[in-house]
Amino acid sequence: MPTRERVEAFLKAVVDGSHVKAIADFYHDDATMQENLGVPRRGKETLMAREQSVLDQIEKMHTHPVQTFLVDGDTVAIRWTFDKTDRDGIVRRLEEVALQQWRGDRIVTEQFFYDTVTAWRVVGPDGKVVQS
Repeated sequence: MPTRERVEAFLKAVVDGSHVKAIADFYHDDATMQENLGVPRRGKETLMAREQSVLDQIEKMHTHPVQTFLVDGDTVAIRWTFDKTDRDGIVRRLEEVALQQWRGDRIVTEQFFYDTVTAWRVVGPDGKVVQS
């Protein structure tokens, strides 16, 4: 079971932009990640490679400070907000909830829940969603 401090350290790593290192430092070797009801990706090395591949395709990823997260035994829920800047300078936002199961002080499963219709909507310089 993770301590609240351990979860906060994970949140800080991601917010600070250390996405791949956070996987290395906070996930079990046999961990899985799953987008909504998609097929889970398996294994820490696979998760790190996928994350790096996503980051390599964009100009910048900004993770907003986490305002809401819950720790209940081995279960952690986090409300994330991510802004990615595409190579063409367009900023897109994703709001999602991650549901994690921890084994000891590491994540063993993680499933992301988000609305695919509103995922990665364009936001303006003021941070507000641009209506299309």
